Amino acid sequence: MQKPVIELQTSEEPTEIELKKIREYFKEMPINDILSGLKFAKNRWSAKDSGTLKVGRKSIIQKEVHSVTSEQAQWRLKNWKMMIANYRRRGYSYPTISRIKKILIQKSKKKIK
Repeated sequence: MQKPVIELQTSEEPTEIELKKIREYFKEMPINDILSGLKFAKNRWSAKDSGTLKVGRKSIIQKEVHSVTSEQAQWRLKNWKMMIANYRRRGYSYPTISRIKKILIQKSKKKIK
């Protein structure tokens, strides 16, 4: 039985180590898993290339609450429905929004120095 051969064109010349890894992946993994991994990698690469790749959740939360004063935190909590709409428009997930709210509650309770 003859083994199937795949021939690929690449944008740059792969090194011997890279070729060895590719051969290993194709030998060990099912084609469907390789394709789903390539699809994920392509989507991530496209998002990174277009500038829409979101940073990690921790970074998002820190960016939102880093320099918020106690008064600002109280105002955001009073207008929470508007804040949720704002965060959803930016593409934040509900768990991320929940974590932001938790920190805002803590900041709103702190005494003003």
